[in-house]
Amino acid sequence: MTRPTILPAASSAVSSSPAPTLAIVIPAVCDTSLLEETLVSVLENRPADCEIIVPLGCRYDDPWNVSEEVRFVPAPTGSGIVSCTNLGLAATRAPIVHVLAAGWRATPGWTDAAVERLASGDLAAVVPVAVAADDRQRIVSAGIRVTSGGRRIDIAARKSELDVTTARPSGPCLEAGFWRTDVLEALGPGFATGCGETHADADMAVALAAIGAVVTLEPDARVVAGPARPRTNAFLEGLRAERVFWRSLAAGWIVPRFTAHAVEVVRHAAARAPIGTLPALSGRLLAAVQFGSTIQRMRELRAVARLGALQAVEDRDAGASAGRITVRIDGAHGEIARPRGGQEPVAPLKRSA
Repeated sequence: MTRPTILPAASSAVSSSPAPTLAIVIPAVCDTSLLEETLVSVLENRPADCEIIVPLGCRYDDPWNVSEEVRFVPAPTGSGIVSCTNLGLAATRAPIVHVLAAGWRATPGWTDAAVERLASGDLAAVVPVAVAADDRQRIVSAGIRVTSGGRRIDIAARKSELDVTTARPSGPCLEAGFWRTDVLEALGPGFATGCGETHADADMAVALAAIGAVVTLEPDARVVAGPARPRTNAFLEGLRAERVFWRSLAAGWIVPRFTAHAVEVVRHAAARAPIGTLPALSGRLLAAVQFGSTIQRMRELRAVARLGALQAVEDRDAGASAGRITVRIDGAHGEIARPRGGQEPVAPLKRSA
């Protein structure tokens, strides 16, 4: 599959001030002590030419008076980490965005290598390496992998060691990742709230695969992992996992995916046995019944991929680098107004001249 080179969007924002190179988005939902831990680490190690945006899903009175260095963006009451992240993405014009959830911590120089690699134009996202708070040599997260059957796997979640040179993540986890802003715009307005905080990153990962975008792990981009996610109830886990699968059908051959998916459903039911088996299967059944809502999403991803393929042919005929895709995105971020249930339009796209 060809690799996309996606050019920066031309912002239509009213402000005439130049956009920073990097935006650090810190979604905060409920625990302000976790937010302060993250803020302290980011401010102590703040990179040059960046802005810090904190979408607040909770009340925060800024007792340390950091509002001159940090932009707080109130989120609607009841917003979760996905909605807060989307709000932060919509609030910046920076070409590169780094999401670092409240409770996760920065380390010295943690953005340098990732920003440099994204600025080269060959990558869509960079996965940082997350280490344990009590042992900075132990890797606990290196992004996620999504199987053809729709299973989301935390890379290194249960490993004490990881060979970062051979890890092949599908994408960053929701709590910590570096992204090209224009890629996110091309794929739609932010992460899918309908897939929940447990599977929104998996949904984005399969979208990246559908358009042939390239993701890599950067060993020099190190963050300290925050608290582990609480386990979701079996019904919601099944519902969200099934939604990701149906939304992933644009990313490859359908028949092999259904075969792998059948195996995954059996595995998941057995893993939740005995009490959670029926709720997990019920959630999957409900999502399968609602599969029609994912058809529009499949069409959108295929349209983006097709647009890139057409441009690649034009570039080849013009003597440009063979096998590269160019997608030009005109306009600023669209509003993040509602959950992505498969019916929302994607950002406007144009083939570059």
